[in-house]
Amino acid sequence: MHFTIMTLFPEMVLQGLSSSIIGRAQKQGLISVSAVNIRDYTTEKHGHVDDYTYGGGAGMLMMADPILRCYRAVCAQAERRPRVLYMTPQGKLFTQSDAKKLAAEEELVILCGHYEGIDERALELLGADCFSIGDYILTGGELPAMVMVDAISRMVPGVLSNSESGETESLEGSLLEYPQYTRPEVYEGLRVPEVLLSGDHAKVDRWRREQSLKRTMERRPDLLEKAELDERDRRFLRRIRKDCGDGSGKMQERDVPGT
Repeated sequence: MHFTIMTLFPEMVLQGLSSSIIGRAQKQGLISVSAVNIRDYTTEKHGHVDDYTYGGGAGMLMMADPILRCYRAVCAQAERRPRVLYMTPQGKLFTQSDAKKLAAEEELVILCGHYEGIDERALELLGADCFSIGDYILTGGELPAMVMVDAISRMVPGVLSNSESGETESLEGSLLEYPQYTRPEVYEGLRVPEVLLSGDHAKVDRWRREQSLKRTMERRPDLLEKAELDERDRRFLRRIRKDCGDGSGKMQERDVPGT
């Protein structure tokens, strides 16, 4: 899988994606990442890629022309017209499900905006899909682009050394991951839960499931609406809700799907 990142700061994204799992995956040829400097494609005599907005307002806007020229140069080297993702706070919230779907693409182009954003006509002509990594404002699209490359790459076969890692980590199945422990068994008076030392795999699996449910209920109850729950899961959540009490503010009866 190949990622092309269209940006004003190519060194930033290439350095950020050159180490750890993503760097190793590139060395193994499982993924590849390139960054193209949009500024190289401007025809403005002073090298500018931005201009004032029509209608007034604060800040500058990236012009459509250098972005389109940059993308067309990328397309000239690709076998097909690559799908374009644009990083913007106005986009769809990027999720693990999106990462899995996008990992099936052979090539992706990620467009990083700057200043007050980019000319809307560029997005229309590119047919860009807009994504956001959260409801906050960053200086540019480079950090969100790196986040997406990392999350998508992890879903590419062979990138993770353990074939199960991508299926059992946080947010898989719309549940947060269960607590995990390693040696020693006791650290500063805190013990590893006995069930994890029992050797009973069925009990361990159920404990982990219940801990995922509990943690999701406490920290991200909104995710439970999308989670696949069976009746045993629902009974456990009802019991936890009852133990918390109606005044806890953590979860009410209506928050348990299927009740």
